[in-house]
Amino acid sequence: MKFYTDRFDALAFEVHLLEQRIAAGKLSPEEATTTVKALREQVSTANAVGDLTGLAARLDATAPVIAIQREAKRVEKAQRTAESKVEKDKIVAEAEKLARGNDWRNGANRLRDLLDQWKVLPRLDRTTDDVLWKRFSSARTTYTRRRKAHFAEEHEKRDGARVIKERLAAEAESLSTSTEWGPTAGRYRDLMRDWKAAGPAPRDIDDELWKRFRGAQDAFFGARDAANAELDREFAANAVVKEEIPVEAEKLVPVTDLDAAKKTFRDLADRWDAAGKVPRDRMKDLEARIRKVEQAIRSVEDDQWKRSDPEKSARADDIVSKLEAGIADEQAKLDKATAAGDAKRVKQLEESLANKQAFLEMARKAAEDFS
Repeated sequence: MKFYTDRFDALAFEVHLLEQRIAAGKLSPEEATTTVKALREQVSTANAVGDLTGLAARLDATAPVIAIQREAKRVEKAQRTAESKVEKDKIVAEAEKLARGNDWRNGANRLRDLLDQWKVLPRLDRTTDDVLWKRFSSARTTYTRRRKAHFAEEHEKRDGARVIKERLAAEAESLSTSTEWGPTAGRYRDLMRDWKAAGPAPRDIDDELWKRFRGAQDAFFGARDAANAELDREFAANAVVKEEIPVEAEKLVPVTDLDAAKKTFRDLADRWDAAGKVPRDRMKDLEARIRKVEQAIRSVEDDQWKRSDPEKSARADDIVSKLEAGIADEQAKLDKATAAGDAKRVKQLEESLANKQAFLEMARKAAEDFS
């Protein structure tokens, strides 16, 4: 009997253990159903002594629990699927945005991150998952194709820039020993403009070409500055002579005798030209002083010309003549009214005559200014 009761106890222990695992959710609903079915068959066919009917009932009692767990799993899976759908929609939308954009530096890395995110998300139903994956894959392919085309174009442009900059560097080096300071400095400005317009060459080549170009520039402008410094030293004596000329010229202002001022200034201008060039740092100050005196004399000359303008003078004289004729006519009318004893008419004519005489004085003064 003990053999049969021990077999029952073993079956009871398995039933108890299965109940605990099902209650704890350690088995999936499918695994639990399969295990219950197998254990129940053992119980129903067991050669054992004990309450086998009770064990079978306990196993049957797990069915509602498994059903609840199966429903919970279904709801949980549906929720995960819905969340996965939302996340995959976001991934696809971002991938398609990257495929339309030009973020060549960060876009490829971001697409790799999106792919890693896709892989850990739960699958959806086959149709939906396949449609989203096709869009995602197409976006990645489009981006990669455009990125390759962009860099191929950039490579072509950089190679073209290399050819242009090699030519510019060679020309800059050929000009570095020129002593035609003005034209060569202008040509260097043109070369610099062309250099900037050429765009970047491959980095290592671009740096090397820039060193050549910049070195040639520095050599030329260094030599020009040295030559100008030598000239400035030679012109220092000229500056001493020219410093005296503005002092004499400034004594002509304010101008009181235009003809004398113009003659003196012409003599000073001849001395100015004869003195020769001065150092560049003195040129602006000295020329500004002499030009200021020249402008003052010219201003006085312009004012006198305006006042003596023949056309304006003729108009002023004509106005004076007309006013004098009008006053003579008005005086004759006044004499006639006085003789006739017309007091009202006399008063009107006297007022009119006074106004015209006032205008005549003003016109005579204006005519004198033009004479």
